[in-house]
Amino acid sequence: MSDALKHECGIALLRLRKPLEYYKEKYGTAFYGVQKMYLLMEKQHNRGQDGAGFASVKMDVKPGQRYISRIRSNKQQPIQDIFTQINGRINEEMIAHPEYANDVQLQKENVPYVGEVYLGHVRYGTFGKNSIESVHPFLRQNSWMHRNLIVAGNFNLTNVKELFDSLVELGQHPKELADTVTVMEKIGHFLDEEVIDLYQECKKEGFTKLEASAEIAKRLNIANILKRASKKWDGGYAMAGMMGHGDAFVMRDPAGIRPAYYYQDDEIVVVASERPVIQTVFNVPFDAVQELDPGHAVIVKKDGSMNIEEINPALPKKACSFERIYFSRGSDAEIYEERKQLGRLVLPQVLEAIESDTDNAVFSYIPNTAETSFFGMVEAAQDFLNKRKNDYILDNKDTLTEDSLRELLSVKIRTEKVAIKDAKLRTFITEDSSRDDLVAHVYDVTYGVIKPEDNLVIIDDSIVRGTTLKKSIIKMMDRLNPKRIVVVSSAPQIRYPDCYGIDMAKLEGLIAFKAAHELLIERGMEHIVEDVYKKSKAQENLPDNEVINYVKEFYAPFTDEEISNKIAEMLSSDEIDAEVKIIYQSVENLHKACPKNLGDWYFTGEYPTPGGNRVVNRAFINFYEGNDARAY
Repeated sequence: MSDALKHECGIALLRLRKPLEYYKEKYGTAFYGVQKMYLLMEKQHNRGQDGAGFASVKMDVKPGQRYISRIRSNKQQPIQDIFTQINGRINEEMIAHPEYANDVQLQKENVPYVGEVYLGHVRYGTFGKNSIESVHPFLRQNSWMHRNLIVAGNFNLTNVKELFDSLVELGQHPKELADTVTVMEKIGHFLDEEVIDLYQECKKEGFTKLEASAEIAKRLNIANILKRASKKWDGGYAMAGMMGHGDAFVMRDPAGIRPAYYYQDDEIVVVASERPVIQTVFNVPFDAVQELDPGHAVIVKKDGSMNIEEINPALPKKACSFERIYFSRGSDAEIYEERKQLGRLVLPQVLEAIESDTDNAVFSYIPNTAETSFFGMVEAAQDFLNKRKNDYILDNKDTLTEDSLRELLSVKIRTEKVAIKDAKLRTFITEDSSRDDLVAHVYDVTYGVIKPEDNLVIIDDSIVRGTTLKKSIIKMMDRLNPKRIVVVSSAPQIRYPDCYGIDMAKLEGLIAFKAAHELLIERGMEHIVEDVYKKSKAQENLPDNEVINYVKEFYAPFTDEEISNKIAEMLSSDEIDAEVKIIYQSVENLHKACPKNLGDWYFTGEYPTPGGNRVVNRAFINFYEGNDARAY
């Protein structure tokens, strides 16, 4: 997507089910888990570039030996940074102690990060500063091994204040009002309770204190802890955690908003945010990797046993459709076909915009992530052209000559790489006017491929704010002197803020919202703005399940096409010679293309959890009152 849009994080949990000696013998190294974690995290680099973190747990170590290792980085290349440090520490120990080389037990006892359970996280910050304290995994320490908790997740909760208050009521003193801290403390509170209750139970049964520790590890009911902790969570999440003794889990929200996939065999259990990541790193087929059902958790006990358990009753599945449009890697077989289908389905609108004149049309894409939908659009355009040729041949079969047939068959859909992003361009000047001038040169164009009579059709993943289109892309495309520039979004109009992990918290930043607002003003319908504000304000103190999304009324007077035309007008200017048209995918076609990911709240306002309606109304109140604040 040409607009910069920060989004979801990525998680990776890996449990080795065999003794470390097994991996040394089969794969030549006891650092097998560390190596695989590097790959799992690097293959999810697309999900987070602001920070990365890694943690490991060694099981069955002697008292006094370190059994939890954690490292985090918010450097420019955080994954490279943390694994450079990890490898440095490992090499330092191995060089200093040659006797460790063939003794796996000595490696485990003395070399950091060599363990059986691993948790990794890559982060895009959607709230707060990108400080090292904001980077996952988070660690809650305790001298009881079972009560050490390490948590990382891909999530946003809409009701953090409510959850924070409930912790205070329990007598806790959370160090900050943040959903990650709140989640960790919620789980930690019920983990503490469970461990204490089990200790008392073991004591009554005659176990010594030392014997009770091992028994607690066996009896600890992770599913029960997660059920109690997450009972009032409202949001989208794929939450991963490890306990100090070796239990681990990944749980998914009841609406399936955030993704999670898992694979197991006799050697490993692995969970990640994307299917092809697991396929690639462990060389397993598509069907071997399963999607974790909404409201369920993968739970791996210390003994290596793995179960899938329901934590919360599933809601109607509303998996994030942006995963399919843009966020996840397109190497997933299903996602690849879905993105091509998005391109195919939008072609009828393109043909209408160019008056079906494919002979004088050039098709291209911006940015590179839109390439797959571009393929689908071009394939559909070729089908259209083939039908036109076929119809002409049938209608003129008696008069066709060899030359006229050759000329007819030589006509093809024209495709070109007309825009190339200058990845090395950096903005060092802070003045806005100077920055805008530099932004206009982020893309270079390919001269000489467009004729004055051409329609230039450019497909993008989505058009969120329109900033890059207005300041850079349309200006650059106009230098090629086409008759018409048609910018196509493979996603529908983004009209509402996200509150589940994507960095779209403010309404006034969305180009569709700005367009609808201008239309209301132009048509003398400003009273709708005030009406929506009053209705939203009146609900501020209602329980979430009673709140209605009144922001829908802001868009209700207009068709999709009216808003698209206004966006085209706003993104163009007097200095642009070409006619500019903007086309968006319809929600109906989005659902046809991505039938398993029906989460569309940013397009439709149909939020999958009650907290979403509160957030969108708060976003509108902030807009109306001029508050430059997030809605959650």
